[in-house]
Amino acid sequence: MAISSAADQDEVLSEINITPLVDVMLVLLVAFIVTAPLLNNAVKVNLPKTAATQPPEQKAPPVTVSVDAAGKVYIDRDEVAQSALEGALRSRVAANPDLTLHLSSDEAVAYGNVAKVMASIERAGVTKLAVLTSTGE
Repeated sequence: MAISSAADQDEVLSEINITPLVDVMLVLLVAFIVTAPLLNNAVKVNLPKTAATQPPEQKAPPVTVSVDAAGKVYIDRDEVAQSALEGALRSRVAANPDLTLHLSSDEAVAYGNVAKVMASIERAGVTKLAVLTSTGE
């Protein structure tokens, strides 16, 4: 038990004492936590001062394509038939080749419907697409 006799002193201790190992690991962990924020690869430079310039022109706002829970497709709140979506987007891409498009759909919509809309977007020539999601908060 807790009290050892003289006869127990001669026996070989076959258990590993992990207390020193834990102590060393904790010290290394603290050292890593303290030094990790200091390890960045940023180069510090002093930027030259210049005269103020005009900000770049504002790009056109992104076009939003939405699919509601019933499977209806909308372009900026205007309902469009699924078959007419590609043509409507082609005309917008022809007017603005740098068109940015946001796609949002109700979570109840079947994946197949959203996949068809995405295929229409791709065939229309849209190269900048953002799929909007909720953060769940």
